[in-house]
Amino acid sequence: MTPPDLDDAWRLTHLGRLMGDALRRFDARVLQLMARNVEVPLALSNLAARDQVSAAHIHITRHLSLSGDRLTDLAARAGMSKQAMASLVDQCIAWGLVERGSDPLDARARRICFTPTGLAWLQAFRDAVTQAETEFRAEVGDAVAAVVSIGLETYGSSGTQ
Repeated sequence: MTPPDLDDAWRLTHLGRLMGDALRRFDARVLQLMARNVEVPLALSNLAARDQVSAAHIHITRHLSLSGDRLTDLAARAGMSKQAMASLVDQCIAWGLVERGSDPLDARARRICFTPTGLAWLQAFRDAVTQAETEFRAEVGDAVAAVVSIGLETYGSSGTQ
């Protein structure tokens, strides 16, 4: 039984919930745009169109450096466990986006690197993000978009309190 004086509306309107909803909408739009990009290989476009590619897969696209990374570094940058990232990497290898190669600094280590197909996917991601940001600015206005961007950048870079 709910106490009569307990206000429950805050759960739907607090900042974390609003940011999460906005991020899900933004990522869904990016994936939708990528599915329609003629530069994306057809198999990958079909995966994106059928919702087989998720925001989790975008973590690799967002966080893998162009020179490649060790799995542990990639997982840390994406804020994921090594095991969860390994699963995503395995899927992306199967799709031809990335490959494992030797690490020139440590013969025991392996580096995850983009394939040529992965680099095409990365360009499609860039194009989709640019389009989604343009749509966001058109919907909320340039002034609000600038404030949101500055606020999120400041908040995200200041760490935990």
